[in-house]
Formats: sequence, structure tokens, C-alpha cells
Amino acid sequence: MIIQKQKPIEEILDALKGQQKIFISGCSDCATACKVGGEEEIAAMKARLEQAGKTVTGACIFDTACLRGAVRDGVKAHQAEFDAADAVLCLHCGTGVQTIGDNTSKPVHPGADSLFIGEVVRAGKYQEKCSACGQCVLEYTGGICPVTRCSKGLLNGPCGGYRDGKCEVDPEKDCAWVLIYERLKAQGRLDLLKNYHEPKNQAARSTPRKYEWPRPAAQEAKS
Repeated sequence: MIIQKQKPIEEILDALKGQQKIFISGCSDCATACKVGGEEEIAAMKARLEQAGKTVTGACIFDTACLRGAVRDGVKAHQAEFDAADAVLCLHCGTGVQTIGDNTSKPVHPGADSLFIGEVVRAGKYQEKCSACGQCVLEYTGGICPVTRCSKGLLNGPCGGYRDGKCEVDPEKDCAWVLIYERLKAQGRLDLLKNYHEPKNQAARSTPRKYEWPRPAAQEAKS
């Protein structure tokens, strides 16, 4: 899940200066779970914008705001409302903002900040577990990511600063490599720690990244 938070209303209103008629977009996926762009948040934002003197031409909560085809269909379904607007306020992740921007000529404004890819601990509580580095090492670290969960991103064991199982950078955090060691020990797989990992090839994270899975020959023939 892409963890996100809504921008302060002051920042949103500042971005909308000079634009009177606003269309609001939300997302029923991550943005709804994070209380950023679901039905309640759309209704609350509509009230805030109207209180500030804006006119809300309409709103759409896309099933998934980063799904190109669904966004294209959603924009068409609300075309008159989009056309009547001066701009679109997007209450969801940055990828969704760009997907909508690619499907309308109207200016798009992000109403949320994307924070990280997160694990849902419970509703409203999230933890970053993956940095999407493109070179996963979880096979060798007991399923615990040192790239993300070690404050220094160390690949071959802890630094010399950890104390009592806690991180040198943030003593409130468990040292990722202590967690890795304890898990592998419990699983009888400490031999995995003998593997040496070369420094990450950062070229694998060159942006913007893209990936297209190989399509079956039958599908290719129909294209």
C-alpha cells in the first residue's frame, strides 16, 4: 500500500489561487484506507473549498486512481464536470495525480503527500518495509529488509554502533540486523549470513522505471 497523508488545507488553498471551479478526485484503494481521499474526505474537502468561496463542479472516487484505463473511463463518465472545472484537486498518491493529468487538459493539484510503501499494522498504523530497490535480498535475510529497516541500509551485518539490540541512529528502533540474526537462528539458517552482498547497483533504480511482463504469444497475436 502507498501510505499517504493529506496536505494542510492552507497549502491546498494556496495552490488553488486564481482557480475558482474545482473538480475533486479520490481513490477507493490506498487513499481511502489512509483517510485521504475516500467518501468522507471528499465530502469534507468539498465543504472546506466552498467555505473558502470555491465552486466544486463534481467529484469522482476512482476504483484505483493509478489504473490508466479506469481513470480514462472515469474522466469520460464525468466529462461535463471536468470541463466545467478550472482545475482538479487530487486526494490520492502522486502516481494517481499524474495518471489523471495525462487524461485531462485541466491543471491537476496534489492534495496529498505520498510517504512510503507500507505494511498495514492495523487501521491507521503503518510501517515502511520495502524501498522497491529492484534487487531484493530478502531470500538471504530471513524476510527482513536491511535496505529499508536498517537506518544505514547496510547489506552485510550491523554497524558497530548498535546497543542492546537497538539502532545507533534511532535508539527507539530495533537493529534490523539483530532481527535478521535472531530470525535466521530460530530457523536454523545462520549459514545464510556467510553470503557477501556487493554494494547495490544503483543503476537498477534509475528513474523513471518501467516493467512490462512478457505477454503470451496468443495475446500478442490478437494485438
